[in-house]
Amino acid sequence: MAKQAPVTEGLTHNDTHAKRDSFRSRRGFILACIGSAVGMGNIWLFPTRVSAYGGGTFLVPYLIFVVLIASTGVMGEMAFGRATHSGPAGAFGFAIRERFGAAREKYGRALGLFPVISSLAMAIGYTVVVGWILFYAVQSITGGMVGMQSAQEFGGLFEGVAADNTLWQVAALIIAFGIVSFGIGRGIESANKVMMPLFFLLFVVLAVYAAMQPGSSAGYAYLFTLDPAGLADPMVWVFALGQAFFSLSVAGSGTLIYGSYLSDKEDIPNSAKYVAIFDTLAAILASLVIIPAMASAGQTLSSGGPGLLFIYLPTLFAGMPMGNVVMVIFFVAVLFGGLSSLINLYEAPIATLQERFKLKRTMACLIIGIIGLVVSLVIQQIVSPWMDVCSVYLCPIGAAMAGIMFFWLLGGDFVKSQMNKGRKKLLSPLFFSLGKYVYCFVTLFVLIAGSILGGIG
Repeated sequence: MAKQAPVTEGLTHNDTHAKRDSFRSRRGFILACIGSAVGMGNIWLFPTRVSAYGGGTFLVPYLIFVVLIASTGVMGEMAFGRATHSGPAGAFGFAIRERFGAAREKYGRALGLFPVISSLAMAIGYTVVVGWILFYAVQSITGGMVGMQSAQEFGGLFEGVAADNTLWQVAALIIAFGIVSFGIGRGIESANKVMMPLFFLLFVVLAVYAAMQPGSSAGYAYLFTLDPAGLADPMVWVFALGQAFFSLSVAGSGTLIYGSYLSDKEDIPNSAKYVAIFDTLAAILASLVIIPAMASAGQTLSSGGPGLLFIYLPTLFAGMPMGNVVMVIFFVAVLFGGLSSLINLYEAPIATLQERFKLKRTMACLIIGIIGLVVSLVIQQIVSPWMDVCSVYLCPIGAAMAGIMFFWLLGGDFVKSQMNKGRKKLLSPLFFSLGKYVYCFVTLFVLIAGSILGGIG
């Protein structure tokens, strides 16, 4: 019979622990985690889901699932990373070693490469998207879209960008790796301390602007109207779950790797709470901009994705007062959201190379950067199905693997000891049961439902 994992203080055999970089402040860690969660799902998908599934009605199950996933999956991945002071490969190896013995640790490390590769695949697809965003941000700043009015004009512009955007894609990658090459404290933390406050500030400005447009009240009425009958629709709950799951970035990689740089003094449940609050705030802010703005133009939001971001919204802004200024604010804010997610996605493979081959950070960044550049250029015209595979299959599988390793293999005593580190008050015993049974079931449900429906997040 397999033995129960003992309560230990973490991956004490990892001799790289003392050399690992770390976050310099609690605020920096939280902002970095918020940055990893805030992304395109908040901006081009959440408003669409709200619009399609009953406005305020959709918010009810969405908020329920945000609380559930933040209080289990997000907390679990943070604690798993901190306990092992390692990325997914080292963390999974530790879990297998503690449960089945040192001889089988290598199998856990091999399994841990799955979320690492998944993170790299997602990062590669995201590189293409952030390249698009950078192009639009520069075009809006330099006046490259001045005079464009129709959806046909903006559609033609995006068709050209989607076909070949090599210059700006390379530029986006250089910016991202320019940040991560400085490490956790000087690079990722410092960048997020600037980007995340500006992201929220700029979206608040846009929300105020949208509220001042005539006819915007219809958008608010829809956004905050609750129809109890709509809660009987199972698809509302399914898509709310998918949106919450992917928005909070649980995939066994990004949150786990950030947690690995965390001090034992940090209160993980408290940090996870702030990540959930601000991630939800980002999604709602995006809705407060997009849905009222479309209502003011007499339009309804019927589709999301790149078409919404790069064709329909620029067309809408172009016809509004000070539209060119609005486009600058919008695309700069979106660029901050995209970059903050991109650097998180690349961090897991970079850290894995460092741990596995004892490479200096600059060399690990160079290797992963070259892979990211070459593959992202190759997939420019197939990025949509590429990202579908990542979101439908790879992310939930990675999250399920991390959940099973942490909650099932390491066991209750270990999990509770790790979750209570840095806390003045013991965490509720209910946490472990929710994580072990409910959250792990949720990850599998998201995988199965997404496979059947072609994606739910």
